[in-house]
Amino acid sequence: MTSQTVPRIEYLKVQNYRALKDIELKNIKPIAVLLGANGSGKSTIFDVFAFLSECFNENLRKAWDRRGRFRELRTRGSQGAIVIEMKYREAPKDPLITYHLAINEKDNRPYIEEEWLQWRRGQTGKPFRFLDFKSGEGQVISGESPEQEDERITEKLESPEFFAVNTLGQFAKHPRVSALRKFIAGWYLSYLTADNTRTTPEAGPQERLSATGDNLPNVIQNLKEQHEPTLAKILVALSQRIPKLEKVEASIMQDGRLLLQIKDAPFAQPILSKFASDGTLKMLAYLTVLYDPKPPQLIGIEEPENHLHPKLLPELAEECRNASANTQLMVTTHSPFFVDRLRPDELWILYRDEQGFTQAKSAAEIEGIKEFMEHGALLGSLWMEDYFDFGNPI
Repeated sequence: MTSQTVPRIEYLKVQNYRALKDIELKNIKPIAVLLGANGSGKSTIFDVFAFLSECFNENLRKAWDRRGRFRELRTRGSQGAIVIEMKYREAPKDPLITYHLAINEKDNRPYIEEEWLQWRRGQTGKPFRFLDFKSGEGQVISGESPEQEDERITEKLESPEFFAVNTLGQFAKHPRVSALRKFIAGWYLSYLTADNTRTTPEAGPQERLSATGDNLPNVIQNLKEQHEPTLAKILVALSQRIPKLEKVEASIMQDGRLLLQIKDAPFAQPILSKFASDGTLKMLAYLTVLYDPKPPQLIGIEEPENHLHPKLLPELAEECRNASANTQLMVTTHSPFFVDRLRPDELWILYRDEQGFTQAKSAAEIEGIKEFMEHGALLGSLWMEDYFDFGNPI
């Protein structure tokens, strides 16, 4: 395999997951933005990634229970398994790997009905599975570059609720399986709220922002102690968007908690974060994620426009694109201002069909969009002016 780099998901198929009866996203780019009206299915696709991440970091049963079990999780009227299939490359010139997962229910408990990994070696070879499990039993080919003729090792998991990738991926002898396990387990899905960033947590540096942003002071403390040049870049970017902002500090209080303080240039004393604007705190939180010195390999951001001034959104989109050199980004939005900075192949429009199921179409596939953009039109404006033919909330 080539040297370590950022894995990229290029394809996603989901079946029987809430409103996602049968949906495919092909040719996914390093930044993929899901656009649509309320209820179009943006958050459901986002939740597919959250569900997988929780399954790998906790377990299937907890992620399943948290979503109301199959009663709420499986598509209404459907009896089949929930299927999630993604195709990805560990590096740009590496073979395309397919990960297929089917989850079903028995005796009111979830189990992994089918799970396999497949790739093709060489330009003309036939695709073959180097991991193939059904209901907790199956085979795996070990080694750095599994070949079809290599020995297949039969394994039986302790329970059919266990993921073969998550279990076998803990062994160094299965490096391809291990790479996928680390990839999924390391995804960062953001559900930031401005109120959560106003907390005063226990002092102590932390490398990564939590999903809700409630440890923002700890992340600032870590950047100050370990990555001061990165913190300086974040503050420069923030000050360009928030007029007069001069300094952000995380101070340790006498009781051992952290206090986030923000100083505006005209004033001698900083203010506490609880008195700072929602937009300032959310932009600061997003920048700490996007400028992370060791970024997660996939970042999901849901509706970044909440609490941000519309004029800040095009520049946030540019920050996302810059960050996509070192990670993959999935963003949900219904803001035309964010969308204005995107290319057609980075934008997916979601809408409900006549049966109520979510459908997705790349803006690059919509007739006339590229031609409009060649003459200076912006994607967000085209959406608002109803040039997409679907996805209009009214």
